[in-house]
Amino acid sequence: MANPDRLTALDSAFLHLEDHSTAHMHVASVMVFEGAAPAPQELVNHVMSRLHLVPRYRQRLAFVPLDQGRPVWADDPYFNPRYHIRHTALPKPADDAALKRLAGRLFSQRLDRSKPLWEIWLVEQMSDDRFAMIAKTHHALVDGVSGVDITTVLFDTSPDPMPVPEPPEHWTAKPLPGSAKLLGEALRERATVPAEMTRGARALLRAPRRVLGQVKDGLVSIGVTTLAGINAPAPDSPFNVEIGPHRRYTFLDADLAEFKAIKDSLGGTLNDVVLSVVSLALGRYLRDQLSVRTKGLELKAMVPVSVRSDAERGALGNRVAAMWAPLPVGIENPAENLRHISKAMEDLKSSGQAVGAQVLTNLAGFAPPTILSQAARLQARQRFFNLVVTNVPGPQFPLYILGRRLQVLYPVVPLARRQALGIAVMSYDGRLGFGLLGDFDALPELETIAGDLRWAIASLARAAGLQPASRRRPKRAPAQRKPATGAAGNGAAGERLAAASTRKPTRKSVSPD
Repeated sequence: MANPDRLTALDSAFLHLEDHSTAHMHVASVMVFEGAAPAPQELVNHVMSRLHLVPRYRQRLAFVPLDQGRPVWADDPYFNPRYHIRHTALPKPADDAALKRLAGRLFSQRLDRSKPLWEIWLVEQMSDDRFAMIAKTHHALVDGVSGVDITTVLFDTSPDPMPVPEPPEHWTAKPLPGSAKLLGEALRERATVPAEMTRGARALLRAPRRVLGQVKDGLVSIGVTTLAGINAPAPDSPFNVEIGPHRRYTFLDADLAEFKAIKDSLGGTLNDVVLSVVSLALGRYLRDQLSVRTKGLELKAMVPVSVRSDAERGALGNRVAAMWAPLPVGIENPAENLRHISKAMEDLKSSGQAVGAQVLTNLAGFAPPTILSQAARLQARQRFFNLVVTNVPGPQFPLYILGRRLQVLYPVVPLARRQALGIAVMSYDGRLGFGLLGDFDALPELETIAGDLRWAIASLARAAGLQPASRRRPKRAPAQRKPATGAAGNGAAGERLAAASTRKPTRKSVSPD
């Protein structure tokens, strides 16, 4: 019988993506609250009173010797909540700019694998009678959707804390498994896989037509997913360069009702509007800051899609697939840009691309860890997409911690190798929080991209008739860049596009493998 504490293939892949690279595979959030901050020990006591509801947060990784199996979660006998729940302060004026700088430094630090893979930083006394919390959790432990459910465990839905079930007994850590036990369990589980396959073969004989139909559909979906990356690889771009360990972070707040009104007026889904905002903003950034000719250029975004069932909500681990969404940065007309994305996303959904990605993820469970490790490195080198854009639905009601109301929440999506920009979006209580994570050296103009996102939202709102069309586009200082002379996205021309950015001369994009 399989060990329920063993990491899945996808969870292990997030660990392997960190190995021998400058990528940090933690998801995170920046949360700003009203009022005075609680005392550090008060926060520790509050979190500890509910930690039994998420017992994985007391566990660390135990690695199988000789890489003969995926790691397992095991109780940390040295668990200390004060290590994971930390206290800091901002220099005056303790404004949003200072919070962004602190967040960038914290997101530049990899989580310690010898301890439970999470941290919460209490940031006291911000300007305007506010305080903040910055939370980090490794992607091997939690994906975006299950992370939302865990957050609601730690928070309350009213200023008065709600009673929570008492733990069944006082928690005592189980001893860490020894190397011999870890190796023996891994080899024993591997030996049981053929038995599981035999049972599957018997089921095939009992209901061959139904099962064969499912297999056929799965294979078609796999073909769609694979061809989406091979036949149309992502073009070269300034966002696809070697990254270092250091990060910049910025955020912005938007009105969820405005996005819904744009959707109702111009068509598409809410996620289509988010993708169009990103597309319009990156197009403007490339043209104005890098002097790139974007006509005909279409970037590709990896959009995670949750395949978590209602019964699995609140469970830890990753249940995500992926779709490759187009970002037509060369289409400057807002309404046309949104129509192009909406049509493309409809085609992708009907093609079964997300289903195919899920099938591939499930099949990876049969791969030995050494193959998974190599596959993770290979995936990081391939140019299937230019950046990640994730949109996670959050709770549409106020949340509180120790009586303090959560004002805004800004999410974080990690950067993989040669991915210098990640954009995460999360809705909360009628707002949309945009979180932008960038490589420190590759994207010194990260705040400019945030400004372009604000401009893109206003442009779509005007196109939808929500704002006066006479509002002028804000002027900006001219970019101090050399113009790119070639068209973007084709061989040497794509290299000139990448070289137009302000990074070291040795950093330039290369053609996809």
